[in-house]
Amino acid sequence: MQERSCCFIGHRQINETEELKIRLRQAVEKLITDSNIDTFLFGSKSAFDSLCWEVVTDLKEKYPYIQRIYVRAEFPYIHKDYTDYLLESYEQTYYPQKLLGSGRAAYVQRNYEMINKSLFCVFYYNKDSFPATRKSGTKIALGYAMKQGKEIVLFP
Repeated sequence: MQERSCCFIGHRQINETEELKIRLRQAVEKLITDSNIDTFLFGSKSAFDSLCWEVVTDLKEKYPYIQRIYVRAEFPYIHKDYTDYLLESYEQTYYPQKLLGSGRAAYVQRNYEMINKSLFCVFYYNKDSFPATRKSGTKIALGYAMKQGKEIVLFP
């Protein structure tokens, strides 16, 4: 999967502007056309994830072969009704078994999973957006992606 995959990781809150949407769409389309990326991994809990899903879903009309995969950090075992619900928005969903028992670190571990399975990582990172009460998961993930030598596309 890694050679044709891209993940999205960003802050829970972003400054969503029309310019950001345009730049993001251009970057994602370039990954599809120039780097043959056909699989996009999504997490949850962030406005950036939602924006990226919208962009990829829109591009799916032009490139119907691209796949959207939701990587869950919660709910290792889900009922068929919930699976069906998720598959209305994604082509696949899965829960990485290595997350079992990871507790509060589940989201960090899920991000590592997505980074490990991706050639490209698209980040929304703003050092002024750090949470006051905890470490920035986006900052942790970005550092990990850099150490892994991933191709990084950085916003804003």
